[in-house]
Amino acid sequence: MSDPQPWRNPRPAPHLPEMQPRLHKLLIPAWIRAWWPAIVWAFVIFTLSTDSFSSDHTAWFLLPGVRWLFPHLREDQYSFIHHIIRKTAHFTEYFIFCLFIYRGVRGDRKGWRWTWGISALSVAAGYSIMDEIHQAFVASRTASPYDSLLDSLGAFFAFAVLYLWFRFRRTDPPALQEQEPASDVNTATP
Repeated sequence: MSDPQPWRNPRPAPHLPEMQPRLHKLLIPAWIRAWWPAIVWAFVIFTLSTDSFSSDHTAWFLLPGVRWLFPHLREDQYSFIHHIIRKTAHFTEYFIFCLFIYRGVRGDRKGWRWTWGISALSVAAGYSIMDEIHQAFVASRTASPYDSLLDSLGAFFAFAVLYLWFRFRRTDPPALQEQEPASDVNTATP
């Protein structure tokens, strides 16, 4: 028996869940999907390097919280804690930045490559140097090579975490092995 409507496509139209990944790739270019977190984070770092986030300006909202948590500390101890919080922020922001850059360099590809990791580390370290140069031109900020070194150290730790993550992560789930019943060696069959 022949098909009464030969002009119709025998294959059904794809449903929306099947098409969404393809449409997503068509609407947003791959390089934007890969690089947007790193670009946004670079703007965050640039903003944190302005006068609004200088030591004097961050003290007014960090120190009241520290004073509430630790009311018994002296003023020099408060300033030391403020200093530690600011240096931890340097380390953390470049740790995150290196992760985002690695994501951008890797793109849609999977896994670890040394060239991707070294590229991410180099870009983050170079951006930390440019950030300190930027701070040299802001009146209330001071440029310090030690801050750039601390930023680069944060990026290096991200590099190391990425390497260890991809090195020791299991990519394939362990195969389910069927347990064979243990045979008793002492039983003999006649």
